[in-house]
Amino acid sequence: MPQCIRIHPADNVAVALCPIPAGTRLSLEGRAVQVREDIPQGHKLALAQIAAGENIIKYGYPIGHAASDIPPGAWVHTHNVRTNLSGEVEYTYAPDVRPLSPVPPETFQGYRRADGRAGVRNELWIIPTVGCVNDCAKALAAENQSLVSGSIDGLYAFPHPFGCSQTGADHAQTRRLLAALARHPNAGGVLVLSLGCENLTHEQFAEELGPYDPARVKFLTCQDVEDEMETGGALLAELAAHAGQARREAVPVCELVVGMKCGGSDGLSGITANPAVGRFSDMLCARGGSTILTEVPEMFGAEGMLLGRCQSRAVFDKAASMLNGFKEYFLAHGETVYENPSPGNKQGGITTLEDKSCGCVQKGGSAPIVDVVGYGEQVHARGLNLLNGPGNDLVSATALTAAGAQLVLFTTGRGTPFGAPAPTLKIATNTPLAEKKKGWIDFNAGTIADGSQSIGEAGAALYALVLDVASGKQTRTEQKGYREISIFKDGVVL
Repeated sequence: MPQCIRIHPADNVAVALCPIPAGTRLSLEGRAVQVREDIPQGHKLALAQIAAGENIIKYGYPIGHAASDIPPGAWVHTHNVRTNLSGEVEYTYAPDVRPLSPVPPETFQGYRRADGRAGVRNELWIIPTVGCVNDCAKALAAENQSLVSGSIDGLYAFPHPFGCSQTGADHAQTRRLLAALARHPNAGGVLVLSLGCENLTHEQFAEELGPYDPARVKFLTCQDVEDEMETGGALLAELAAHAGQARREAVPVCELVVGMKCGGSDGLSGITANPAVGRFSDMLCARGGSTILTEVPEMFGAEGMLLGRCQSRAVFDKAASMLNGFKEYFLAHGETVYENPSPGNKQGGITTLEDKSCGCVQKGGSAPIVDVVGYGEQVHARGLNLLNGPGNDLVSATALTAAGAQLVLFTTGRGTPFGAPAPTLKIATNTPLAEKKKGWIDFNAGTIADGSQSIGEAGAALYALVLDVASGKQTRTEQKGYREISIFKDGVVL
């Protein structure tokens, strides 16, 4: 197993694939380097003298600059590196679009819906319009689990604290997100649960939802009935009778929409798990399927890897507007644009936001970017889409589900147990995490760092696993029953 890797020929740093003790003599691409201090796994070491003010190059891109002179073999991290990011940027469209070679699509076993779409699960969902009925929703889900039988895969409630005392864009954002979830093809039946006096009224929700099948979507206003548990149970039974008629059938993978997300990242994220997801994304897009890349703040500093891949000037303009719009959001709140890596990220080896972003966007592979989707909106173009959303794990995973992702791929270097409304498949960046957290992790991409798999081999194995999950194999979060939503709140429409 190699001890470190130089990701790109232009890089002046290498990344430790395992802990490297001080005094170790490395030979990398014919270059001898004496390690000056202990380098933790996932962290960077200088391959040559880097002068103060000189850019630190990783992935072939600047990820910051040296705050002081850095000798060869030294640890390169937050103590001697500073970001290059500031505020808004005027982006220039320099197209470098490289279409993928088409591949005939395989099939998975999914559920065909009346509107023509396909789901990978056949579940009953309870969606509260307001936080006041959260406990009613949870009680209805708990008391009606007997309905989960036959082809019905589960019954879940999705509580949240919003839906009232909101105005304007903030109110519209809640309404749009919840209605998008109600349309999701993984839900064979949806009970929309209202209180009756909240801002988000039954009528508003129905208008936002648009045309719907009354056999699949039912409404209950708790203040209008004597016993909401009895009435709700009866409505769920009707939904179960409708959803229970569905059966799995062969569906071409070109109808899959897969969300891509990372969280608790480490220095190996951009070397193992994220590139493996990128290979998966290219494989699915080559077969006519769709993938979604989100976490806009974790694109800052990596725009050069993305914007040239926009398939048209119109898509580029939407992407540039999305990026600068999110920077405006930070600045309007008195926040620094680049203050993003968490303490866990830094402990794992990520130094700056550019460092994190260049690793994050590896999930997008090499496919052309076909569209940019707004928060709470749904994917329509087949191929790689960008989705406007924050970096927060649960918020962005919820937005991916609302955009139509039938399942979510979540890469992590530190581990997390949460699950989005869509099946959430956890991918470890390193083998120690995969071995330690077997109850959380579905796929180990640490094999790339261990040298037992190439990125292409890991991507192909991940593709096969995704088809299994789409066909009914449960993820670790599903086995535990972990399902949550979170809604972005600010009053600014994304």
